Amino acid sequence: MAKKSKKIKLNDDGFVFSTNAAFEFDNAFEESETLAPQEQLLEVHLEKKGRGGKTAVIVRNFIGTNDDLADLAKLLKTRVGTGGSAKDGEIIIQGDVRNKVMEQLQKLGYKTKRVGG
Repeated sequence: MAKKSKKIKLNDDGFVFSTNAAFEFDNAFEESETLAPQEQLLEVHLEKKGRGGKTAVIVRNFIGTNDDLADLAKLLKTRVGTGGSAKDGEIIIQGDVRNKVMEQLQKLGYKTKRVGG
C-alpha cells in the first residue's frame, strides 16, 4: 500500500505557516521604482553552463519594475534580432551577441560592464 503524501498549500508569497500570532510577513520581493538609464550600471555576462551547450547573454543588475524589465528585454530582442526572455530580474538573450547588446544598451543611455570572458 502506497503512503499518502500531505499537500501543503502555500499563499501567494510562498509562506506556509507561523506559530507566532503577532508575526507579520515582510515581503522582500517588492518591486522598486525604475531608475533612469543614466543611473544604472548593467552587467552583461556570457554564459554556456546549464543551457544545453547553447550560448546566452545575461543582463543583470536592472533596478526597476518587472514590466520595465520585460519592455527592455523586448526592445533588445528586436534590435539584436534574436530570441530571449526576462525573468528573475535578468534579461536572457540567445546567442553570442554580447557586443550588440552592450551597444544597444549604451545607445539607450545605460552604463554597461562586460563581465567574464
